[in-house]
Amino acid sequence: MAAAALQIAGLILGGIGTAGTFAITGMPQWRVTAFIENNVVVFETIWEGLWMNCIRQASIRMQCKVYDSLLALSPDIQASRGLMCAASALAFLACAVAVLGMKCTQCTGNDDRIKGYILLAGGIAFILAGIVVLIPVCFVAHNIIRDFYNPVVTVAQKRELGEALYIGWTSAFCLVAGGAILCCFCQCSEKTRSYRYSVPSQPTAYHSHHSVRRAESSYSKSQYV
Repeated sequence: MAAAALQIAGLILGGIGTAGTFAITGMPQWRVTAFIENNVVVFETIWEGLWMNCIRQASIRMQCKVYDSLLALSPDIQASRGLMCAASALAFLACAVAVLGMKCTQCTGNDDRIKGYILLAGGIAFILAGIVVLIPVCFVAHNIIRDFYNPVVTVAQKRELGEALYIGWTSAFCLVAGGAILCCFCQCSEKTRSYRYSVPSQPTAYHSHHSVRRAESSYSKSQYV
């Protein structure tokens, strides 16, 4: 019962991280406008994401525009696009593999050893997906902070950390935590099985050894008589 609950907990954490990965890949709130001037009246808010930028004005609804050219984007956005797409695919694959390795799943048979290996593969895929998510999120955050404190960059070009970056850090943590739980469960189950298989062998060998010695002693006494 505890093993099944541990598997479900790891799968839930991995699922939350996967949903967050999909969300931040399409969210435009990677970079937001930095309000650092004395004027408190804000007429527009600018959001910049991996695929589009959006402008929300005070009296007009939000308008978004997809980037026209990939080559016109900054290098961090170009690299983040590829990494986030790879992370989304890897997280989805990890979810599918982890579901196949659950105890309640019957399509892979009832062999616990095979299911343990499947869970191990799913856990490793979750951890790799979390690392891949963490790289572009930290890279974009580093560039935002660097430009914010750069005196050469004008005030209009400075940005702040958007909501997508915070969701990305949370998603990466959930992916790594879920993968670690699944990997630890596989290792613990392997140790338990090896312990169960090794314990009964010692009394059997000990009993057979004494039986042979008893037979030899009785045979020698009969020969002596």
